[in-house]
Amino acid sequence: MAEGLDRAAAQAAGMDPDRLDALLGFLDRTYIESGKLPHMQFLLSRDERPILSVTRGAARAKGDPLRDDALYRIASMTKPVTSVAFMMMVGQGKVALDTPVADIIPEFADLRVGRANRTRPRRPMLMVDLLRHASGLTYGLQRQTSIDARYRKLGLDEFQQKRTSDQFIADLATLPLEFSPGERWNYSVSTDVLGVVIERLTGLDLERAFRRHIFDPLGMADTGFLLPGDKAYRLTDAWRLEEGSGRSVADHGARSGWRRERFLSGGGGLVSCAADYHRFARMLLRGGELDGVRLLASETVEQMRGNRLPGGGDLASLSSGMFSEADYQGVGFGLGFAVGLGGGEYYWGGVFSTYFWIDPVERLIGIFMTQLLPSNAYPVRAQLRQGVADALIDRYRV
Repeated sequence: MAEGLDRAAAQAAGMDPDRLDALLGFLDRTYIESGKLPHMQFLLSRDERPILSVTRGAARAKGDPLRDDALYRIASMTKPVTSVAFMMMVGQGKVALDTPVADIIPEFADLRVGRANRTRPRRPMLMVDLLRHASGLTYGLQRQTSIDARYRKLGLDEFQQKRTSDQFIADLATLPLEFSPGERWNYSVSTDVLGVVIERLTGLDLERAFRRHIFDPLGMADTGFLLPGDKAYRLTDAWRLEEGSGRSVADHGARSGWRRERFLSGGGGLVSCAADYHRFARMLLRGGELDGVRLLASETVEQMRGNRLPGGGDLASLSSGMFSEADYQGVGFGLGFAVGLGGGEYYWGGVFSTYFWIDPVERLIGIFMTQLLPSNAYPVRAQLRQGVADALIDRYRV
């Protein structure tokens, strides 16, 4: 029997503990004992009650065991937080989904499209385009076009940029869009721009804005952009999978760059822990409220988890970048995360292989933490979701 599995809680929640035990055994053998992943922390709840809470592997290259309260670079799992903060501003009437981005970011008033940087877009970029990645912006990591090569040259999606928010916007405004806003889907620095929008709307830097409006109200005491020195011992090392030579340390937790002042990336800059992110996910599952604190109206959460891709398409048909594979057929994108067009789940992950998903029908939350670049090295995310789905008793009872 796997340690960390509450068999009684699983049974009471309508889940087969033997199948969950088998899933944990598979994860242990395939990823931890084999050395494919340095460590993992997996938290699964149903109706907000934890069923699984497992911690495996080493937090440091020197072998320190992973702590239950370990801190992780959650990278693009920052994006849903930024999106929630923006939608709170919408709820307060400070901005709207159809507000032109240039109304808040005037540096974008004269953006052009295409590598020649001369053609005007067919319509202005709107706030909704930032939320759903239909803005025409891109990432240097896409490695698809000459435009994203210019992003790489300027380091516009590097983790440790030393730019201020205003400098980031000024440099970004010199580059052309890949396409006119609203025409396609392209994973991009859109959410970083959304973070700057939040800073300008609130008059606060993103750390203070998130602390005041999300982290303190939800009790997320261990989540932030700037890692305090007294918590550095909890930040794990991060590894990179090198082709042909296995894993190497990409960032040492004890002396991580996340301890230095830098550009506060709304698209990928947060450090968090499994317990904190579970509270954030519970707020979404409950329709915008947790422990008597309401951040969003329930209708807003419904709006966020609906597919907002142009024409109601999916990622496979609308993406021109790295997300155009057949694996993304039937996957839409809402206001801050991917959405399943069949089952209603919504989810996203980070480049260090972290991952979360919320199933509002089955009332499931899964939080998976590890620290390995790149995030597509192994199919662990799909295996997690399938293993949990297989353990739902109602799904296989005849």
